[in-house]
Amino acid sequence: MLSKPKSSKEIVQNCKSSLDELKALNVCSFEVEEISSFTSFIMVASGTSSRHIQSIADKVIENLKDKKIEILGTEGTESKDWILIDAGEVIINIMSEDSREHYDLESLWDRKAK
Repeated sequence: MLSKPKSSKEIVQNCKSSLDELKALNVCSFEVEEISSFTSFIMVASGTSSRHIQSIADKVIENLKDKKIEILGTEGTESKDWILIDAGEVIINIMSEDSREHYDLESLWDRKAK
């Protein structure tokens, strides 16, 4: 039996629980549905080290799979400085503080959302 697709808000909540469980820092989410053609939400969180970033990403992926939420792709698992998880309706960015400051995704998406 096929399960009903999850809403983007349910996916965000599922990801937030995983991020909180592994103590990700400064978790933010932006609803970008009206300004983006490729996703509904962008999430950004930080880890304290390469190992922490990888552990957070692994937990998010594990929980998405447990909830039968399709993962369309992942990027950056080799670099451990910025891992992106594409869950279709939700894009999750797990970054080092340095990468997060450098790329400043919050101001990019927050500015457009206003």
